[in-house]
Amino acid sequence: MAVPKRKMSRSNTRARRSQWKATAPTLAPCPNPACRELKPPHIACPTCGQHDGRQVLAV
Repeated sequence: MAVPKRKMSRSNTRARRSQWKATAPTLAPCPNPACRELKPPHIACPTCGQHDGRQVLAV
């Protein structure tokens, strides 16, 4: 099993961790002309309950 021979310095540790970032969620406007709220793609709109032009959630 591979084991580091030396302790990694604080600057090297922080430089490595600086690349670990969270990404903002993708949001798309609801295709319903009456709603137009931002929602994640490929799911039903939580505001109006429509998905792909059909009413799928009772709101």
